[in-house]
Amino acid sequence: MARPKIEPVVWRAPRPGRKPAGNTLPELTVRAVNGKGAEDVLVDANGHIYTGVDDGRILRLTADGRRLDTIADTGGRPLGLEHHPDGRLLVCDADRGLLLVDRADGAIEVLVPAGPDLRVCNNAAVADDGTVYFSNSSDRFDLEFWKADLLEHTGTGRLLRRDPDGTVHTLLRDLQFANGVALTPDASAVVVADMWEYRLRRVWLTGERQGQSDVLVDNLPAFPDNISTGSDGLIWIAMASPRDPVIDLLLRTPPVLRKLLWRVPEPLQPKEKRVVWARAIDSATGAVVHDLHGTAPDFHMVTGVREHHGRVYLGSLEERAIAYFDLP
Repeated sequence: MARPKIEPVVWRAPRPGRKPAGNTLPELTVRAVNGKGAEDVLVDANGHIYTGVDDGRILRLTADGRRLDTIADTGGRPLGLEHHPDGRLLVCDADRGLLLVDRADGAIEVLVPAGPDLRVCNNAAVADDGTVYFSNSSDRFDLEFWKADLLEHTGTGRLLRRDPDGTVHTLLRDLQFANGVALTPDASAVVVADMWEYRLRRVWLTGERQGQSDVLVDNLPAFPDNISTGSDGLIWIAMASPRDPVIDLLLRTPPVLRKLLWRVPEPLQPKEKRVVWARAIDSATGAVVHDLHGTAPDFHMVTGVREHHGRVYLGSLEERAIAYFDLP
């Protein structure tokens, strides 16, 4: 497919926050899967691990890593995964929209179809009553052209809500590649990753500030991808790649320079750094509780993170594997 045209705007990046000094990453266990781009990870009560790969399959890996099953094929590009209250899997599919997938027979129900109002369904969180909060990363570009969204920086991402009756509402607009979504432990607010802005935004769902939004975390030192609320009550952030000073500089230069860069062949464009990075924050204050950063020879670009009873599971848009480590 031909690359779309971009119409960049000038944006000045904030000064990046601190990153860990040295290697703080515990020993990593890597489990191979038979597909590329295990973008998100989800764990069930039995310790089974679910992920989606770029050929459309939803995979389930047993807790001991010995058996890998295909439980469904969406025919699209599955990204974020969540448990739905009715027992099925909620799947954000970049090509097909917001889906429900039966774990037993692989049957698929489309809750919100992909289209002009949902171009890149990316990540979600589900309330106990079945209300779904989910992100539409961009109204301008398909998933394969995410770099165009970064270089253009026009901010057309949105945070959406689907009510149990099927009604869809927009909660936040003008997000820079809206990505990870998580509910706070008390369900008083929903948090979304404003990826190209290096921050997390929060929308209040209850209380005196209901309907209002604010910034929970700002000036992150990396691109925040998927986020999730752990069994520890913390919000975990997949830090996909450290910020690149060259990108920050480009975004403040005249738009014509980025138009030229967008024409450069893919192998010559800036690449993500080979790091493994996950951060956990207090859901109320945004204070950093865990900051786990390092390198591994066979895993990088963390795009999904899930804490489950002291073990942290990782997904990657680039790897043919998932990984995990135990918290110290």
